[in-house]
Amino acid sequence: MPALRIMRSLWVKFLVLLCLISLISLSAALFFRGLVIKDFHEYLEGDKEDKIYRVMAAVEGSYEKNSGWNDDALKRNTIWALLTGYEVKIVDDSGNVLMDTRKAMETMPPLMKKRIAALTGFSVEELQSGSENFIGYPMFLGGKELGVLEVRLIAPKGAEGRESVFMRRSNSFLVLTIFVLGGLSLVTSLVFSKKLTDPIKKLTGAANDISEGNIKSRVSVSGNDEISNLARTFNNMADNIETQESLRRKLTSNIAHELRTPLSAMQGEIEGMLDGLIAVDKDRLSSLHEETQRLKKIIEGIEELSRAQASILEMNKQTLPIKPFLNNIKDRFEKLFIDKGVKLRLECNATLTLYADPDKLSQILINLLGNALKATDKDGSVLIKSGIKGGDGFIEITDTGSGIKKEDIPFVFERFYRASEGGLGLGLAIAKELAVAHGGRIEVRSELGKGSTFILYIPNFTISS
Repeated sequence: MPALRIMRSLWVKFLVLLCLISLISLSAALFFRGLVIKDFHEYLEGDKEDKIYRVMAAVEGSYEKNSGWNDDALKRNTIWALLTGYEVKIVDDSGNVLMDTRKAMETMPPLMKKRIAALTGFSVEELQSGSENFIGYPMFLGGKELGVLEVRLIAPKGAEGRESVFMRRSNSFLVLTIFVLGGLSLVTSLVFSKKLTDPIKKLTGAANDISEGNIKSRVSVSGNDEISNLARTFNNMADNIETQESLRRKLTSNIAHELRTPLSAMQGEIEGMLDGLIAVDKDRLSSLHEETQRLKKIIEGIEELSRAQASILEMNKQTLPIKPFLNNIKDRFEKLFIDKGVKLRLECNATLTLYADPDKLSQILINLLGNALKATDKDGSVLIKSGIKGGDGFIEITDTGSGIKKEDIPFVFERFYRASEGGLGLGLAIAKELAVAHGGRIEVRSELGKGSTFILYIPNFTISS
C-alpha cells in the first residue's frame, strides 16, 4: 500500500510527465538525425554525380577541341579525375581503352607522381587494372557516341571519407545527447518535480492541521507563481478563519454576557423573594418585568438577524423613486435629530430610481441613521447622499460624530461586536445581511474623533427620463 500510494502521488506524476517530455525530445533528436543523415547521403550522391559529369564534360570538351582523341588531354583529365577521388578508364566507341588512371600515372614525371600519391594516398601499383566495380557512362558529342567513361570511386588510403567522418561524429553526438542531456533531463525532472510538489505537500499538511483544529498553521511563501499565490490565499484564508474563530468565541461570550446579566438579576430577586428577604410588591415585579423585557429584546435581535439572513428568500422588490423614498425616511427621523441639535441633510438626484424591497431597504437606512445619531453630538451634522458610482447605485450616510477606532473597523459588521458601549451589536450585522440580500454590500470609512461614512452599494439603480 505505501508503494501504491507513492506511485499515485503528484510528485511521481510530475516526474513521469517530465521524463516523458525528455524522452519525446530525445526521440525527436533521433528522428531529425535520421532526416539529416538521409539528406547528407543524397547530397553526397549528388556531389558524386556532379563530379563524374564534370569529368565527362572535360573529356568530351577535349575531344571537340582536338577534333579527336588526344593523349595529353586524356592524361590531364584522368589525373584530374583521380584528384577528385575517381579512378577512370576512357574507352572509345570500338571498345578500346584509350586511357586509364594507372597508365596516366605511369607517364607522369617521378616528382609529379609523388605529389599526386601524397594528395590521393594511392600509388601506381595500388590502382586497379581490371574492370571490377567500374560504372560506365556513355559520352556523346553532337548526337554521336564517342565512347564510355568508366568510373570507380576510390577512398584515400589511411584516411576516412567525409561520409564516415560525418557518421562517426553524428553517432558520437547522439550518444552524448542521450547520456548527458538524458541524464541532465532526469536529474532536472527529479529536482523540479520535487520543487513543484513540496509547496503542495506543505499546503496539504497545513490544511490537515487546520481541519484538526490547529488554526494557527501557516505555510511559508516565496516567489510569485501560481502556487505561491495559492499559498498566500491559503494563509489569508487561515487568517480569516482564525479571526472568525476569535469572533465566534467573542460572540458566544457576548451572548452569554447579555443573557447572564438579566438572568442573574432575576434569579437574585426571585431567591430573595423566596427567602423572604425581598418583599413581593409592585416595584419588585416591575424590576423583574424590565429584566424580562431585556431578555426579550436580546432574543428579538437574534431573531431579526436570522430573518435578515433569510431575507433573500422573502424579497418583495419594486421600483422606487429614490428621492421621495429618502425624503420619507428623513422626515421620520428629523424630529429626533432636531431634539438632539444635530442637522440632518439630504442630497439626491430626483431622476434616480431603484429596484429594491422598500421595507428591508428602510431597515438598513434606519439602522445606519440610528447609529449616526447616537455617535453625533449637538451641533454636528449627518448627510444622506445618493447617486451612481462605478456602475452601482449608492446611498451614503456621513456623520461628524465620534468615529470608530482603526482596529475596530474590520469587525463592525460582525454579530454582537460593539465598538462602544450600548446596544446589542446587531444593527450593522443586520444591515449587512439585508444589503447582501439585495445583491449589494456596505463599506465603512471612519476616523476616530472626526466621524464615519457608511456607504450602501446596491445594483439596479437607473436614471429615469
